[in-house]
Amino acid sequence: MAVPALAVLVVFSAPTLPASAQVEISQDQAFQGYLQLLAARARREGVSEATIGRMTSGLTFNPRVVVLDQSQPGSNSAPGTFEPFAPYYRDHVDAARIIGGKRTLAANSDRLPQIEAQYGVPGKILVAIWGHETNYGSYKGDFDLARSLATLAYEGRRRELFAGEFIALLKMVDRGVPRERLYGSWAGAFGNPQFLPSVYLRVAQDGDGDGDADIWNDRADTLASIANYFRDAGWRRGEPWGVKAFVPAGLDRSSLTTRLDAPSCPRVHLRHSAWKPVSEWRALGVIPQGVIADRTLATLLEPDGAGSGGFLLTGNYRVILQYNCSNYYALSVGLLADEIAR
Repeated sequence: MAVPALAVLVVFSAPTLPASAQVEISQDQAFQGYLQLLAARARREGVSEATIGRMTSGLTFNPRVVVLDQSQPGSNSAPGTFEPFAPYYRDHVDAARIIGGKRTLAANSDRLPQIEAQYGVPGKILVAIWGHETNYGSYKGDFDLARSLATLAYEGRRRELFAGEFIALLKMVDRGVPRERLYGSWAGAFGNPQFLPSVYLRVAQDGDGDGDADIWNDRADTLASIANYFRDAGWRRGEPWGVKAFVPAGLDRSSLTTRLDAPSCPRVHLRHSAWKPVSEWRALGVIPQGVIADRTLATLLEPDGAGSGGFLLTGNYRVILQYNCSNYYALSVGLLADEIAR
């Protein structure tokens, strides 16, 4: 059968897309399909149709977010060895951050006593978290949160986490958070304290009573929200996070191995000793270099190994770990707080 001339013309004049462009189109179609799944889940969880439409319309896949996620450093250390603490300390408890913390502490001296009384968390800890996370608000991130979270959920490495955070972000909009505020880190954290959306929904506070829990711009809301996070995580009023300690050279560390099966941050807790009252540590020759009650339960951490300095850490140190599952993070927050209040 003869083929019509017009059909031949159409077949041979159709453009052939480069393979890379075909992949991009395929990925975009798949991403748009996945957005529909997220939208359906949001509806089931009670998010309004207006918010779903507003937050998903025009949303596109962000390949840069995937690159950043896949390039996150893991531990390159051999088992049982760790990167030195000193370089991390120098980067995070530097003169500029200490000076900024002192300035922030002074600027909020009128509101911090009330926040401390209400939540039981020292102002110096709240300011140190703020300084550690965003250098007191000087950098909070400029990634579109909806795009980042949807991309990370679609990527799939931690799909359930980021799908849940995307839905939580939509619930924030339903709660009244303006769309134009929703920018932050590539990983979905935002505002002065770098909360994820689910954390914001759970603990964000209106610290000054204006009807808006604005952790992006409002100091009172920022500090009250961090305080509420710590209280919610189990902060013990009146107990220090820990203290530096003198550790004798002859300490028998083999008898101090922890038997704790930590439900979170297990690798972090493996570096901690068994828990003992401070009075028992003193009897072993481990002498606190700061104020801490003898009855307080504490664990010993020597971040750079035996003979390189140690810390006696309390249950409140474990609360800081809930904010970021890293010994070096928690240590530097506590040490920065002490420097700020000095």
